Amino acid sequence: MAEKIIMMAEQRGNAPAIPAVLEAPTGLLSDRLARPLHDLRISVTDRCNFRCVYCMPKAVFDSDYQYLPHTSLLSFEEITRLAKIFIAHGVEKIRLTGGEPLLRKNLERLIAMLAELKTIDGKPLDLTLTTNASLLARKAQSLKDAGLQRVTVSLDALDNATFQRMNDVDFSVDDVLKGIDMAHQVGLGPIKINMVVKGGMNDDQILPMARHFRNTPYILRFIEYMDVGASNGWKMDEVIPSAEVVRRIHAEMPLAPVAANYAGETAARWRYVDNDGDGGGEIGLISSVTQAFCADCSRARLSTEGKLYTCLFATSGHDLRALLRDGRADEEISTVLAHLWRARGDRYSELRTNNTDGLPRSANKVEMSYIGG
Repeated sequence: MAEKIIMMAEQRGNAPAIPAVLEAPTGLLSDRLARPLHDLRISVTDRCNFRCVYCMPKAVFDSDYQYLPHTSLLSFEEITRLAKIFIAHGVEKIRLTGGEPLLRKNLERLIAMLAELKTIDGKPLDLTLTTNASLLARKAQSLKDAGLQRVTVSLDALDNATFQRMNDVDFSVDDVLKGIDMAHQVGLGPIKINMVVKGGMNDDQILPMARHFRNTPYILRFIEYMDVGASNGWKMDEVIPSAEVVRRIHAEMPLAPVAANYAGETAARWRYVDNDGDGGGEIGLISSVTQAFCADCSRARLSTEGKLYTCLFATSGHDLRALLRDGRADEEISTVLAHLWRARGDRYSELRTNNTDGLPRSANKVEMSYIGG
């Protein structure tokens, strides 16, 4: 276990400097590696009712853990204001994350506010949310009514004992499945199911999960266990490569690769095939460890308390909340954002993939529970 975990409330620095020359956004912002700003992930709470071993292990996030006070969180109005600024620079997709985002009180009000925003082309935002589904069955209809388009659900096993060992709070698989089915019934789709595969803990669930979600409306995605944050005790020998996941499934249910839906898509797509050519849907593989996709990464992350992170594996962020609460104008904040994104050169996963054993692993990486996955 690493010795130090970044506490967001401890990391408040000075607000980013305002450039001397302000500029209007063009919607064509790119970083040092020519990657556009297309996706924004917004963490709305640092709290979660699960204690998943790869994200918020109970040994660290225990009953004495100090969460952020409500006054530190961005208000819905502040989130919406920043979202508008990001959209002006080209963002077309917003994903709400946590922690567990459905724990944020009155989240539907924020969704309704964001659903009113349009891209620079005048199109509706792609507005989605990632959840552990513990509250999804009861909230699915209100989320849909507020304007949410779809959800991604985390589910790491079908076997109840394994799943409860992963979430460490005795929450049942049946309740997650009920939430998924209710979300489908109200029209939140297409629904994606994310399974983090950790060797020796739940990799025996790869085939049961594939069998269960084949021939359903849902897209199952397998995620390599990643070294996000400093609290999960990540080890390379616990990573099951995506190629091995494909091999195991293909041996029973033949697969064929499918082209990406768009540039920068995180998941490599595979479809089931049979003699009729219709094999019952598709799966996705997210391979940050063995097949890094940094070259196409177009994602910015906004933390619970308003820090901009330009990489999931970052060790520091940029305090946009300070600019908001210092009374800075939108044009000033927009110019700051433009300068920060142009300076972005993050490619941690590529460096780690090329030198897994030799790359230093900082104990100061921000925890995933603050900036989402």
